[in-house]
Amino acid sequence: MKLITAVVKPHKLDDVRAALETFGVTGMTVTEASGYGRQKGHTEVYRGAEYEVDLVPKVRLEVVVEDGDSADVVDVIVKAAQTGKIGDGKVWVTPVETIVRVRTGELDGDAL
Repeated sequence: MKLITAVVKPHKLDDVRAALETFGVTGMTVTEASGYGRQKGHTEVYRGAEYEVDLVPKVRLEVVVEDGDSADVVDVIVKAAQTGKIGDGKVWVTPVETIVRVRTGELDGDAL
């Protein structure tokens, strides 16, 4: 099993979620996040005043899938989240050793 973690722009969350549901992903965890990449934030204008945005708002999405589906799920996330502009986000994949469903005690594949 693999844990796929993606950090994407907040306005792309609905697109990514819909694409994952179409692919057959049944569960995910979403959290709000803030951060910056190479640009170290950006400058915006509000009511004529310019100000620095040091931490850019993002959404962190986590999905656990079977090993064989991980490359396809990453591809689905990337295609749905892509805008072609700086700050689209990142996706990374981490191996998962064990999963336990708290309610029933089911393990690994059964817990998905």
